[in-house]
Amino acid sequence: MKFLVIGVLLALAVAIIAVFLASPNPDGLDSTALIASGQKTLTSPATGENISVGAPGHFMYASPMPDYSLGKNWGPMGGIIAMVTGTVLVLAIVIGIAWLLKKRKMSKKPVS
Repeated sequence: MKFLVIGVLLALAVAIIAVFLASPNPDGLDSTALIASGQKTLTSPATGENISVGAPGHFMYASPMPDYSLGKNWGPMGGIIAMVTGTVLVLAIVIGIAWLLKKRKMSKKPVS
């Protein structure tokens, strides 16, 4: 239990610090989504100038917290809230899956 608590605290610390260390011009997830949808190749310009987002047949998505923020009005605090919320949601999902797998394993255990 102590290991889990320390892990959660470290994950939350990284989430908070990441807001201040992240690049203002990230291309990781956005670039991956464009490559996966066929709108960009690995040799396309990094600026994405040749990609017309929103054109018919092109990939679009809406994020509840775009760019890990709650909007420009929130500033860094919005980023912290978004990152902590995401971290807690992922933790809840992982714990839920682990609980379901444990429950499934326990139900398949032979009775002695």
